[in-house]
Amino acid sequence: MSITITSNVIDISPAIRERIESRFAKLNRRQVALISPHVIIQKEGQNYLVEATAGVPNDTLFAQAEDENLYAAIKELGQRLERQLNRYADKPLAQRTQTPQPITESESESEEAE
Repeated sequence: MSITITSNVIDISPAIRERIESRFAKLNRRQVALISPHVIIQKEGQNYLVEATAGVPNDTLFAQAEDENLYAAIKELGQRLERQLNRYADKPLAQRTQTPQPITESESESEEAE
């Protein structure tokens, strides 16, 4: 998976790139294809602001996290994306269990015959 990482305030070191890629690798466990993930790292005062967008079929995931420590912000960002991806992946199952099953005509006729 090719992750685009951009930042105007810091240089993206191999350690930062590896940490971000490992967080996105955890997201691949849900078996949902992430389309063109993009991470933006900014610095606002003393805090790092990390934003990420990733496309999934028929939707887009977006999350942002802010912390004084860059690695803590990356971890929080990964957790937020993981929650969104879990909700997205489990959505068809939740809709299936909540919809009542319609009674077909053949079932109602057999109940009346008894």
